Amino acid sequence: MNDDDIRVRVIKTLCEIVPELEPRNLKPAVSLRDQLDIDSMDFLNFLIALHQEFGVDVPESDAGKLGSVDACVDYLAQALRPLAQT
Repeated sequence: MNDDDIRVRVIKTLCEIVPELEPRNLKPAVSLRDQLDIDSMDFLNFLIALHQEFGVDVPESDAGKLGSVDACVDYLAQALRPLAQT
């Protein structure tokens, strides 16, 4: 799975949590909380949905590393890399 595939799935997952989101208006490097005005419960639901979508565990200590779409793609790509090699 390449970064573009991951990005599409991250945005799709985010749209499930924030249905009013217009993906074309999403700025990939900007904090999701800032641009979408989501609260901590919505963000937690997003992390849970990412786990369900990708099968990647995100420890609570890493939650801050997934603050933007770009950060999510980077984190997931790195987490998925060992899975692809098995």
